[in-house]
Amino acid sequence: MKKIIILMLSVLSLSVEARDQIKIVGSSTVYPFASFVAEEFGSVSRYPTPVVEATGTGGGMKLFCAGNDMSSPDITNASRRIKIKEFHQCERNGVSNITEVMFGYDGIVVAQANDNKPLNITMSELLLALVKKVPNKEGTAIIDNPYTHWDQINPKLPKRKISVYGPPISSGTRDAFEGIVFKYQTEQMKVYRDAGLKGYRIIRSDGVYIPSGENDNLIVKKLTKDKDALGIFGYSFLSENSDMIKGIDIDNISPSSNNIASKAYPISRSLFFYIKNDHIEKVPAIKEYVEMFLNAEIIGEEGLLTEIGLIPMNEEMIMSNLEKVSSKNKLALERLEKGKVH
Repeated sequence: MKKIIILMLSVLSLSVEARDQIKIVGSSTVYPFASFVAEEFGSVSRYPTPVVEATGTGGGMKLFCAGNDMSSPDITNASRRIKIKEFHQCERNGVSNITEVMFGYDGIVVAQANDNKPLNITMSELLLALVKKVPNKEGTAIIDNPYTHWDQINPKLPKRKISVYGPPISSGTRDAFEGIVFKYQTEQMKVYRDAGLKGYRIIRSDGVYIPSGENDNLIVKKLTKDKDALGIFGYSFLSENSDMIKGIDIDNISPSSNNIASKAYPISRSLFFYIKNDHIEKVPAIKEYVEMFLNAEIIGEEGLLTEIGLIPMNEEMIMSNLEKVSSKNKLALERLEKGKVH
């Protein structure tokens, strides 16, 4: 009887550890792509449809890095690379064997309602509209942002209230936007360097920028009601809602798939997901799901995800990421510190 009880407990323990359903968290930008692949996977594989939650990139990293047990997520989606501090958090909690997968590109678009007149602004004007501290008119000092209307920044712009709905602080889209639009510009500006603010990237918090949660579809709806407002989100949401909203040009470049893929559009970034290699043996569905995701028919130039806004990588990069998955290539801190993706 004792042997039977021990055997039953062992079987119960194994059933608790192993599972068929993949747990995925992370970026709201990546969510439509991951959900599409999850639905396809659930319909053709022997495994149940993976659970995909849009927690934001930062929120996903917290959940992913919180522990390595089987109750934790297997994969986290990200609209930016994992940060070094997140990498260390993962390691502290036993999540030390992860593979980084890049699967395509995305543009961060600034959009408005379709019935507005076309708008073209520069990266510099976007910085001045949304950063918390700006140069004074003389360019001699840094002051709190005083601008409330676009024509105050440039008289050629419309006399229109500056009101921008965008992602919250947990979002990879916001993080990437602050890095590309704010940090890169302020690093080059002497007035910020002289003030000890080189690389300044803090978004204003006086009500002009309105954090709107991780559901980018809510921002789309707000734009249809608030005609003065602009919205910030990933290109896929613009592509999916072109009947209601349109992108504005940045530095005379429109947010099109070709312009993003060629890097002509200035606010472009790579998309990722991260895999816990220690979970693969106990969640065998992970390997098949990732292989489906990285199939050229899904993410290639004619892939299904391009129909919902993914900007594809070339075939060589797809194969490189497939190789990283098959070899369970362990993400190294050195690669992160050097900024190397491959």
